[in-house]
Amino acid sequence: MIRTILLAAVALAALSGPCLAQGADPAVEARVREILRTTPLIDGHNDLPWALREGFGNDPYALDLRANQAATVLHTDIPRLRAGGVGGQFWSVYVPADLTPVEAAKATFEQIDTVKRLVAAYPETFELATTADDVERIHRSGRVASLIGMEGGYSIDDSLGLLRVFHDAGARYMTLTHSKTTSWADSATDAPKWGGLNPFGEDVVREMNRLGMMVDLSHVSEETMLDALRVSEAPVIFSHSSARAVTAHNRNVPDAVLARLADNGGIVMVTFVPGFVSESARVWGLAANAEIATLVPRPTDNAAIEVAMKDWFDAHPQPHATIADVVAHIQHVRDVAGIDHVGLGGDFDGVGALPEGISGVDAYPRILAALMANGWSEADIRKLAGENILRVMRAVEAVAASKAGERPSLVRLTAETAPE
Repeated sequence: MIRTILLAAVALAALSGPCLAQGADPAVEARVREILRTTPLIDGHNDLPWALREGFGNDPYALDLRANQAATVLHTDIPRLRAGGVGGQFWSVYVPADLTPVEAAKATFEQIDTVKRLVAAYPETFELATTADDVERIHRSGRVASLIGMEGGYSIDDSLGLLRVFHDAGARYMTLTHSKTTSWADSATDAPKWGGLNPFGEDVVREMNRLGMMVDLSHVSEETMLDALRVSEAPVIFSHSSARAVTAHNRNVPDAVLARLADNGGIVMVTFVPGFVSESARVWGLAANAEIATLVPRPTDNAAIEVAMKDWFDAHPQPHATIADVVAHIQHVRDVAGIDHVGLGGDFDGVGALPEGISGVDAYPRILAALMANGWSEADIRKLAGENILRVMRAVEAVAASKAGERPSLVRLTAETAPE
């Protein structure tokens, strides 16, 4: 989920920019679709629940997801999920990082409720999943396995008890931070405070291991990544991140961390956010952000941004990311971390613009076909699409099973590690 000034800038600039579809060999795409009939494509991060909250009163019945919803600017609907071969989806239950922890906890429970109501609204398409076995069973039934991922550790309000209740409610991963540093973990896009994880943050990771909840390191600082890799007994995930060596965004994963994933067993689920996959788009975004900050008193006012930035946008056309940029990130993660440690996490409905050729959740076969054209084998595609994250889920479940006799942690954030 991108919740910055830049989101508005990208969205507004994209209104007049071209969106050129990229062709793929129909025969290769047909091979991909056959692969996805028996191997579920599992995406690590989709923000449809927040899009429903912002635009449709948090009501899955407010629009018909059985129809193509591109006209509503949604990236996700049932026809495009089917066309994309999606077999499993982690629905993000994102809430903003500027909420108080108590407000964030309440809103996160409401978002979990949204996912469950979404599943109930379309039972012929979706079924809630909490285990790897669930995902495979639901995929065999012809439905989309629907999993829940929390985005932002502030939602637990520094309470391991609340973490356990979120797990009981169905959450199967938690991103340790979002855009802001928390009282126990440093964010990639905020000033560091702890040099990674503080002692309570380490206890959060340990309790997530005991529960069987995946530790998600998208959005966290490099130091937090390394601390979590040191502490976690289970594989970690990056639910929607790309490679920093290819695009120098702080939200991306540096090679030093990619090189550690083989030992940990974790996975980077490569995202499609233009500023994360295209260096020119990243640089343009920084410039647009700076200009907005000088021209617009309230940088969240999209109408004011559109008026104030028109001349700047005309003079500085937005660079467009492409499927080739996404492929470059997937290939880099494979080259450094290995074929067993790469997946897909599009961030659909959490961004205002997408790469050319990727207009919604129907794009996966085009991306996979491009990889096959670059020499990826059918076995490679199966690992990327779903086998890798299923392996991670089973490893996390096995660690939790090994800890079944341990008591829940009663550790609390102490005065020594509490924020000033």
